Amino acid sequence: MDRIFTVDEAKALMPTVLEHVRELVAVRADLAELTYDLKQSGVSAIGGLPESKALEARIDELLSWFAAQGMEIKGTAPLLIDFPSVLDGVSVRLCWIEGETDLGWYHRSELGFTARRPLP
Repeated sequence: MDRIFTVDEAKALMPTVLEHVRELVAVRADLAELTYDLKQSGVSAIGGLPESKALEARIDELLSWFAAQGMEIKGTAPLLIDFPSVLDGVSVRLCWIEGETDLGWYHRSELGFTARRPLP
């Protein structure tokens, strides 16, 4: 069964989420730089193909952590995370996007990001 978060449960998880996000953002940036350098000149200060594969594997591991906690990854650049929830009997997603410091938004499950509203 899919996990349903209360607002308090999701907010309590945010410090750990932000730790994982910081690492994911750093690894994502390293991979982008490495990929660019290798395509442009065939060399990079970050490494080569083995390092590229290792960074890709680490990104997969980090994304898997979010899913294992019951969160849904809706985008990776910027990182967009939804926490399945129910507010006033309505299925919603508590919604966080990279750059936010707290969980403060939600949208009805069927409507998506464009229907984001501040949490009551």
